[in-house]
Amino acid sequence: MTLLDLLQWPAMAATLVGSWYVASRDPRRRNLAFWIFLLSNVLWAAWGLHAHAYALIVLQIGLLLINIRGARKTDDAASSHAASS
Repeated sequence: MTLLDLLQWPAMAATLVGSWYVASRDPRRRNLAFWIFLLSNVLWAAWGLHAHAYALIVLQIGLLLINIRGARKTDDAASSHAASS
């Protein structure tokens, strides 16, 4: 097993941690979740390139775009939440 083969484990862990935080009621934690998801997208895409899993790479690009959208939306919500406090 090479170092690139092992990349799937931190990718999986980041996906699980991001999933946990995205369900939070705290806007800052939800925002953090999207950043963690972005990290997992990069890790999964790198592993997919190594494993020749091209459908996984395309999926991760799509999810990356969705996660960028989510990060922007939660950034806006966190900013307005902080301003109202």
